[in-house]
Amino acid sequence: MPRNSLGLILNAHMPYVRHPEYPRFLEEDWLFEAIGETYLPLLRMFRKLREEGVPFRVTMSFSPTLCAMLSDPILQGRFTDYLRLHQELGEKEVERCTQEQQPCLPLAKSYLEMINRNLQEYFETYQCNILSGFRDLEATGHLDLITTAATHAYLPLYHEYPSAINAQIELAVQSHINHFKKRPKGFWLPECGYFPGLEEYLQKEELSYFQLAAQALVLSEEPVKRGNYAPVTCPNGVAAFARDYHLTNLVWSNVEGYPTDPHYREFYRDIGYDLPMEYIKPYIHSPEVRVFTGYKYFAITGKGNDKKFYVPELARRKVQEHADNFIYEIRQKGRKLAGLLDREPFYTLAFDAELFGHWWFEGLDWLESVLRKVSQTDDMLFETQLDYLKRYPESQVLQPAISSWGEGGYSTVWAGGSNVWIYRHVHKAIERMEELAIRFGDQGSLKQRFLNQAAREVLLSMASDWPFIIHNGTSSSYAEKRLKEHLGNFNVVYENMCKNAVNTEWLVKAEKRDIVFPDIDYNMFNQKSNRNRYNG
Repeated sequence: MPRNSLGLILNAHMPYVRHPEYPRFLEEDWLFEAIGETYLPLLRMFRKLREEGVPFRVTMSFSPTLCAMLSDPILQGRFTDYLRLHQELGEKEVERCTQEQQPCLPLAKSYLEMINRNLQEYFETYQCNILSGFRDLEATGHLDLITTAATHAYLPLYHEYPSAINAQIELAVQSHINHFKKRPKGFWLPECGYFPGLEEYLQKEELSYFQLAAQALVLSEEPVKRGNYAPVTCPNGVAAFARDYHLTNLVWSNVEGYPTDPHYREFYRDIGYDLPMEYIKPYIHSPEVRVFTGYKYFAITGKGNDKKFYVPELARRKVQEHADNFIYEIRQKGRKLAGLLDREPFYTLAFDAELFGHWWFEGLDWLESVLRKVSQTDDMLFETQLDYLKRYPESQVLQPAISSWGEGGYSTVWAGGSNVWIYRHVHKAIERMEELAIRFGDQGSLKQRFLNQAAREVLLSMASDWPFIIHNGTSSSYAEKRLKEHLGNFNVVYENMCKNAVNTEWLVKAEKRDIVFPDIDYNMFNQKSNRNRYNG
């Protein structure tokens, strides 16, 4: 039987949230939770596999906004404070559980142990910058690191603005070079959002491949010969890998995926919401804003608040069952495809990295188990997209269809009833940014910095996170506030430049607040510039 090739892509992304003007800021916890519950444990797992000689090849995408935050001294210091605060809470929890809630004591101790280990590794192993750990794993051949759009913009909604798409991709590549010291070969399409012609922008930046939603090939005008089990080549030569819906859905589905098993830990039951205010107040946000602390003692069990205590041993058994089931499903798929393809099948498994460890507490244990089990087989292997392209350089030439991995397969999530109003404002800002770039091309000194800040504000307003959050109704007020702030900041520059003036005091404050994209050049929005003209 031919081997089944598994192409795992993990997209690590967080929206740019940085508020040095406040001593603590609620939404900065998004980053800290991801570092403590996903990125550090993921590094720990990968390093352990490497030390034990377990072969694996995985692709990881790091968004430029996440890279900027992970390498920022202010946020590094705040993450350290976050860990120490939760370390103190863990010590209190061990005492409380000893006296009041004995069944939860082993779990409280394990949470405290994980925080202590995170603190030690964050300081001693990574010197507060975990990007170095991922660079090291790439250097030893275990990871392929790629990039994504500068602010993780959902690109199909900007197809009429080549300058903006070009800026998103050009800055992403430059950011990757700055942080990882090499040019990326692949590109993670945010939300698998694709429109015909997007590959032209990728080719310009020497990007070899990207990933797609499954229906991008199914709905193409030309019949696809190998289904989603091999990449296709766009007419310009850039390769496209369609996500395997079935295998991905075994993990991703919030209805029947592995993470919904009742033995796994419940994400939403947290002592930050369960315990009395006088006890939990020092560990939440002022004045009395309850938040997740990471100390969770209940299993999913079922719907409603009547939950059973979480039993790690039962969860560990389920992890092995689900890992075995995943291997079984791969083999079943391979048997059905045997003789139908002229090459070994390739299954693109594309996930947000934060699913593992953060949203699905046992997810990293599951992933480790799958990596180990696959390494012990002779009929399947993990390899990267580049590995497969080297083995099979010839692919069917085909034009994929517009698509996304969102609900309905298109753009409803990012441009539906609750958030579609965003785009008339962001599109107008892009048009005005193009106007400024043409009117004030190649400026120097203060005007250059002023115009660069305007370009930065436009890109930050394009982030897919804001419409996604509004669609989900989670932190809508913050998302709307950020959108309006970025658009308002852009208008400060636009109105001043229309008077041929620079607001120096405002500029200095803005540059201190937004340190992302230090290499930005506003001239990339000048479509009349020969240097940046899009020739697609």
